[in-house]
Amino acid sequence: MALFVRTIRRPLLEARPSAHFGRGLTTVSHTLETGNVPDPLLQSGQHVSQDLKQKVESAPSIPQSTPSSTTPASPNARQDVVSQYLTPSIRTLLPLLHSQPAHYITAHIHGRPYLLTPGDTLRLPFLMPHVKAGDVLRLNRATHIGSRDYTLKAAEAIKGNSDHGKIVHYLDERLFTCRATVVGVESEPMRVVEKTKRRQRHTRHVYSKHKYTVLRVGEVEVKSLEEYEEALKEEKQ
Repeated sequence: MALFVRTIRRPLLEARPSAHFGRGLTTVSHTLETGNVPDPLLQSGQHVSQDLKQKVESAPSIPQSTPSSTTPASPNARQDVVSQYLTPSIRTLLPLLHSQPAHYITAHIHGRPYLLTPGDTLRLPFLMPHVKAGDVLRLNRATHIGSRDYTLKAAEAIKGNSDHGKIVHYLDERLFTCRATVVGVESEPMRVVEKTKRRQRHTRHVYSKHKYTVLRVGEVEVKSLEEYEEALKEEKQ
């Protein structure tokens, strides 16, 4: 037992800090301020991540005075909103798309895309709830709308992962009008599936009969530039 104690005591004595141990220490703080980060470290792309570069380069500035929430809006606020939606490409190409007939649209119904034209009959692969025959539905989610020579396309979708789901960007619903009429409900023939288990003589029969909602597309219209501007102004009043 004494030998075991001596073998432990010797490494502990050797691990005591020596007089020369503190000569190589520095007192530089490791904050995100530009003055505390050396220039070679900032210029080296191998030791600094992109997030740290962005934080160091764009340091948050403290506003001198915070505007109050009761500040009245400027008279040109409505024009700013209109100019935000009306990009140069929309101003140039929307009249051309509006003037060319026979439009098509990629509408999304319950997260599924469908390529539709006026007069098409669409049988959905599910039973749409809370609708009945004769109801007129407006399809306001679309990623593409176009004609023979022009196509208006929404922004690209953002792929999802385990933490965040997929994000799909849609066109502004004030740019177009798409309506579909509920024709009725169709049902498939009765399905009979036999369920059996090993070493058992009993056979169980499972019956299923799915129903589907049928739609007929009646109107696919692209708004003109003047109508789109009026819709933007009326909503922001």
